[in-house]
Order: sequence, then structure tokens, then C-alpha cells
Amino acid sequence: MIIEKTRLIEPYGGELVDLLVPRAELVAKTAYANSLPYVQVSSRVVCDLELLTIGAFSPLRGFMNQADFQSVLDTMRLADGVLFPMPITLPIELPAGVKPGDEIALRDSKNNILAIQTIEEIYQWDLEETATKVFGKYDARHPIIAEMHRWGKVNVAGPLEVLRLPPHLDFAELRRTPEETRAVLETYGHANVVAFQTRNPLHRVHEALTKRAAANVDGVLLLHPVVGMTQPGDVDHYTRVRVYKTLIDNYYEADRSLLSLLPLAMRMGGPREAVWHAIIRRNYGANYLIVGRDHAGPGPDSQGEPFYGPYDAQEMVLRYADEIGVRPVPFTEMVYLEDEDRYEESSKLTPDAKVRKISGTQVREDYLGKGVPLPPWFSRPEVARILADSYPPRHRRGVCLWFTGLSGSGKSTTAEHIVNLLLEKGRNVTVLDGDVVRTHLSKGLGFSKADRDTNIRRIGYVAGQIVRHGGMVVCAAISPYRATRHDVRNMVGDGFLEIHMATPLEFVERHDVKGLYAKARRGEITGFTGIDDPYEPPLNPEFTLTAEDTTPEANAQLVVDRLVELGFVLKG
Repeated sequence: MIIEKTRLIEPYGGELVDLLVPRAELVAKTAYANSLPYVQVSSRVVCDLELLTIGAFSPLRGFMNQADFQSVLDTMRLADGVLFPMPITLPIELPAGVKPGDEIALRDSKNNILAIQTIEEIYQWDLEETATKVFGKYDARHPIIAEMHRWGKVNVAGPLEVLRLPPHLDFAELRRTPEETRAVLETYGHANVVAFQTRNPLHRVHEALTKRAAANVDGVLLLHPVVGMTQPGDVDHYTRVRVYKTLIDNYYEADRSLLSLLPLAMRMGGPREAVWHAIIRRNYGANYLIVGRDHAGPGPDSQGEPFYGPYDAQEMVLRYADEIGVRPVPFTEMVYLEDEDRYEESSKLTPDAKVRKISGTQVREDYLGKGVPLPPWFSRPEVARILADSYPPRHRRGVCLWFTGLSGSGKSTTAEHIVNLLLEKGRNVTVLDGDVVRTHLSKGLGFSKADRDTNIRRIGYVAGQIVRHGGMVVCAAISPYRATRHDVRNMVGDGFLEIHMATPLEFVERHDVKGLYAKARRGEITGFTGIDDPYEPPLNPEFTLTAEDTTPEANAQLVVDRLVELGFVLKG
């Protein structure tokens, strides 16, 4: 369906102009766009395009040119000095022959034409520099850094003519532009608005926190959850929005709270992202933002350490609060006071206070993972039911066993034994073996780095779909590159378990019945992993095995025993 409104974006500070045009003219523009070279942009770019169009990223009006991009990396400011901490770019693989002055069509993954881009600039960007400056360090375990490896190698910038916004068929009544949100908030009659950024279900601790924040400033709560792209493995937004709606309808004051959805693609950028969230919420009408512990943190790095300090984000938002016009409402950890049936910040309690708390990990593993109901002091009964329905016990959920290691390290043999043990225990299993996949799913691909990455991501995509629908899948492929494996981990989510077959090169060469290593040593095979092409071992895998001094049966039993401990397989 083509909407009757098109928006012309003048980049770098121009006014956002709504053009009401006859349908025939818009149809003509779409026909013209169909004649142009095109790129299919990622889901992340689609989210960015929508928020640029509706003014959520104001003062930014288009994808950044090189001057703005470099300035944001170096100073957290656009080239004109305006604060904007997150680079918003259009990284693409340029169609053949396209040059500055040309136009291209931007299509989404379903081939819908969204916009026409007039190219004024084409510039290179450096992945390691960008990652280091935005996220504080280069670590491929960061979900966005892993994803960046498959972004286009050049950024393009110039005026955009948006023909249609991305279609949203879900929760349409909760999707409001900044202008629409501000208009609703004005009807509440309060000067202050406190925004709450969330990508997780809300439990009673969040309820207490948000109500207290609004009361502290005598304002309205803008419950503003992200429903674009969040951390891989997060609870899906359909489940989360059902939770938010239930709470807003039953436990919040109608004239003091507003639920509205934000189609943002998060970067999990910690302190920088928190400042960005404050700017976005200012555009939606808020003048306060609740900033919790490790706001927009991506979880552990490759060494198992946090990327950011727990209160770094709060400190950075406070530093820029006057400039943004949004002040942080900081909270430390909140815990439940059992004797008083209420929540309180732990920093305000005496050491002998009787408290209870449940971490997010415990919710996933000890309660939902084992089918144990969440206690009423922790979660409203309606919320507990929604989560239990959406997240069954672990033995009924999907899981991916991802084998990685050198050719001949024992991946396929060990995987075969694991599959048989799992079938004995009543779990249905799909096997995606590297050699078999290349015969079918990846037929025609070569062994260049690009083709290898494509092959692994295809396996990862299929594995992710199997896991999402509750299946168990065993994948055995060399998958030599660390960043690509991290990207696959993101595709699969929480059910991804990496098994490193760390069999030494000397051992696999001695036991190479196919003679492949000998051919590679003689130069008859080129680009062979471990010889003239690198293998990047995992830094923190869930399992580390070897074929040396043990048997495939023993290795398989170790893995299955651990799956039983984790709850993915029932005992017996």
C-alpha cells in the first residue's frame, strides 16, 4: 500500500517538509524509482530511515556526510558543533557504475521501495576505527561490531525523498510520531515528562521505579519501549508490548502515563547511546529520562568482562543534560523489602535490611527456563502468565550446537554421536553439516573469505529459524572467522552454544586420511584453513573439546551431560 504523503528530507539542518501530493503523482514517483539502480538496505537502515523521516533524530535530517560522520566519531558532535553522539549512516555496496550526482532507490528486505537517494558523497569508512570510537574498544563479541562486518564498504549521503514509511501491521494504535506524541502529552496538563527507555519486560521493580520517577518530578510517565532492533536474544517485542499494555491498563494512572512505541535500532553503545536516547526523547516531548545501571550495555565482552561501568551512562547524560534539555533520573539497584512489601534503592538501606531480588539471568534460567512460576512479589500475575506462555521450559525450547574447528578436528564425528544421544533422549535434531550444506544451500559458493562468510551466515540463518521455532540444530562447519561466528550467535540468540574442537594442527595433519593438508602444504590447494588461511579460535566458547587422547563418544557424552544440567534435555 502506498501512502498519500511523501516527505522530502533536506540533509544537514534543512526543514522537514510534508508534501501532500495526489496519488497519481506518488504512483508516478514510484514508477520512476523502479527504473533506478537500487540497493536492498538492512533492517537497521530501515529503522534509521523511519526515525529520520519523522523527526525523531532531529536535528539530523539525513544520513551523515563524511564531515558529520568523522566529527561524530571524534567529538560526539556534528560538523556544525551540535551534540549528536551516534553515527547514522547509509553503508551499502554501491551498484555498478553509480557515481555522485546519480539517484538510487532504497528497498527493504521485501523489495518495497521506500525512498530515492540522490548521491552527493561516497566515502570509505573504517570498521575498527568506527567501532573503537563509538563503543570504546574493538571487540567482535559486541553484537553491533559483529554485524558491522557485513555492512557495505562505503557510506553514501545526499538528499532523500521518502516515498513510503516502513509498513507496521502490529500495534498501530501505539505507534506515534514525535509530533503526535507531544500533542498527546500536552493534553495531560503537566509540565514534566519522564521517559523510560526499555527493551525488556517490566516487573514490579520497574513499575515501582517508573512510578517513583514520575512522582519525584510531578510529571507524566512516557513508557517508550524500543520495538525496532534490540540486543540479540531479547524477549520479542510482541510479548513485551503485551506486558506493557497489561501494566498500563491495570496498574498505572491513566492521566499520568502514556505507552508509545519507538521503532529504534539500538546500538548497545552504553554511555554514548544513553545521550542519544536523551536527545530522541527530547524530540518526543520528554524533559527527563530514567537512566538505570549499565544503560544500553551489550553484556560481556570476549573476556567475559562488562563493556562499560554500571553508572557510566548516568554520568555522561548528566554531563550533557543542560545542553540537551533532558535531565537524567538516576537509580541504583532496587530490591524488594520483604517485611514492608515494597521496593527500595539498595543504596538507601541499612546492612541488616531483609531484601529479596531476582536477576534477569535467574528469571531466564531458574524460573522460565525450568517452568517455575515467577513469584507475585516479583512480577504481576498477568505478566508472569504472558512470559510463561511465550517462553516455555528449556527442554521445549530451541538450541543450536555450533561446532567450529580445523578440518579434521572431529567436528562431524562428535556431532554425529551427540545427535544419536539426543535422539535417544527424545529430542528431535536437525543437522547442518558444512559439506552437506555446500552441496545444497550454498552450492556455487567458492572458498574466498566473502564466500566462506556467506556460507556460514546462511547456515546461521537457517539455524536461527529452527531455534526460534523450538527445534534443536547441530551445525558442524569450520567457520574460521571469529566475527562471523559472533554474527551467527546474534542471529540465533540465547540458544546458541559454541563448541570449539580445539584439536591441535599437528594432530589433525597426522590423521588426515583425505590428504588435504599435504596438498595444501605442497601448494596444490590454496586458501586452506590452518595452512595459508587463518583460523581464529573462539575466545570464550561454551565448550572446548579435542579429538586428541579421547574418543568422540566421550566428547559427545560431556556435551549431552551439560545440556541436561542446563535444562535443554530432560534426565533419563
